[in-house]
Amino acid sequence: MEPLRRAVSLAGGQTALARRIGKTQSHVAQWLRRGRVGPTACIPIETALAGQVTRYELRPDVFGAPPQPGETLR
Repeated sequence: MEPLRRAVSLAGGQTALARRIGKTQSHVAQWLRRGRVGPTACIPIETALAGQVTRYELRPDVFGAPPQPGETLR
């Protein structure tokens, strides 16, 4: 949950984050209540925040550990 709260803060609030990723504020509020982001929203959040919060932080259960420097993505 902490990465999502950080994403909301960096974006300037729930509404601002939602607008950046093409969702509604209620989507963001629901993620906060549930305690996790939907997997399809992770990459748009990562992109909108220029990597300040990553998909790996938001959903390690889906995306696993972040790649190590020099490691290629599959």
